[in-house]
Amino acid sequence: MKAQDDLIVGLDIGTTKICCVVGEASGGEVNIIGIGTHPSIGLRKGVVVNIESTVESIKKAVEEAELMAGCEISSVYAGIAGGHITGFNSRGIVAIKGSEITAQDVERVIDAARAVAIPMDREVIHVLPQEYIVDEQAGIQNPVGMAGVRLEAKIHIVTGAVTSAHNIVKCANRAGLDVCDIVLESLASGEAVLTGEEKQLGTALIDLGGGTSDLAIFSAKNIRHTFVLALGGDNLTNDIAIGLRAPLAEAEKIKKKYGSCLASSIGPDQTIEVPGMAGRKSRKLPRQILGEILEPRMEEIFTLINREIYRAGMENMIASGIVVTGGTSLLEGVTEIAEAVFGLPVRLGKPRGITGLTDVVNNPMYATGVGLVLYGARKQPTRKFRIRDRNIFNSIMSRMKKWFKDVI
Repeated sequence: MKAQDDLIVGLDIGTTKICCVVGEASGGEVNIIGIGTHPSIGLRKGVVVNIESTVESIKKAVEEAELMAGCEISSVYAGIAGGHITGFNSRGIVAIKGSEITAQDVERVIDAARAVAIPMDREVIHVLPQEYIVDEQAGIQNPVGMAGVRLEAKIHIVTGAVTSAHNIVKCANRAGLDVCDIVLESLASGEAVLTGEEKQLGTALIDLGGGTSDLAIFSAKNIRHTFVLALGGDNLTNDIAIGLRAPLAEAEKIKKKYGSCLASSIGPDQTIEVPGMAGRKSRKLPRQILGEILEPRMEEIFTLINREIYRAGMENMIASGIVVTGGTSLLEGVTEIAEAVFGLPVRLGKPRGITGLTDVVNNPMYATGVGLVLYGARKQPTRKFRIRDRNIFNSIMSRMKKWFKDVI
């Protein structure tokens, strides 16, 4: 077994599945060499509710990935989602000391933009620069070396509940893993499924997961807005279970096998068999009922996301349209409903820009896992989180102090 020196591992801790993707970065390319998945027990709507169950699921997914890749996994990039995630834009201005802008000036202006009051129960997950403005000249991506008197920065800050971020790190640590970084899942998915042209022109990425639906809006190659809706594939399964009076496990199977979000596209002669509960006989029902259950829920999810796009004033920033990804996007008719709700072109997002096991991971459900590997290949950090020491918040607080010198 080879040691994990040049390997990058993404750990997607989702509500319905834990997915571990192993990648190798070489010559500017990322080669996927292993993947492991296991049903997720212990999370609700992207948040850990049972640590022991989550740890067991992580261990099993990591073991499967280790076997396939023939390596030992010791550190991972962990994804984070959940209704507690919020994102907002901020800006900062500094005066330039010398005649030209240096890297220190860029650090100072980002520190100035970060200096916003954040409640004690929240942690900064990402600080994402959007653009720099030098003496009212906007749209600059890298101002280092330019002459100027005043430097301004626009940034996007993503925050989450300290406890939720801490629990994800704790679960990974208990499974014997270091956490290199915690990454917002919709940001990771964007790394995997969006093209450079889409990020430049402006697009909305919707990651339809089991417990949450994540929105990330990209424009001019940078992230402009993030939002997490606490509705996902589990709600669809629940609706089927109630509507058809079927056990939840069977409802999930029915959704995957026969599910369609377009009732009008289902022929009247198509039927499905629904197992009875508690020893009752199974029943044959028209498949159209399934469409009538799923269509309104899918419409509701997209309508709420569309409302958020308009609330944020981002409706004119998504010229290239919508990209839907995540396991729930595999349902028949999802792209058609999205096109009807948003009035924009919609495509299904599958991982791209990788080599190796492309046929295995060429599926929207692996977008976040592959994206975490690509994010890791781009970042390659030097620090790792570990909260096995007595003071639980040491590592998280040290990162917060570095980012929030003016606040803490």
